[in-house]
Amino acid sequence: MTKSSDFRQKEVININNGKRLGYVIDMEFNLYEGRITAIVVPGGNKILGFLKGDGDIVIPWEKIKRIGDDVILVDFDTQKD
Repeated sequence: MTKSSDFRQKEVININNGKRLGYVIDMEFNLYEGRITAIVVPGGNKILGFLKGDGDIVIPWEKIKRIGDDVILVDFDTQKD
């Protein structure tokens, strides 16, 4: 079993372009179904990745392709590349 705090230690990498998106700063949940619906990584204009805000990248759970020991691989079109 993985704890939600373990996700913050994993780097998110987009397999579409090999770009490092950053580390998970937040997660979205569906409390009625008891599941994670998305992970959130900081947008490019944050200072050291702090301060969650409008520029953050929300990646739907369905876009996650693999969760490894150190990284999370996603298939996600950021449209900002």
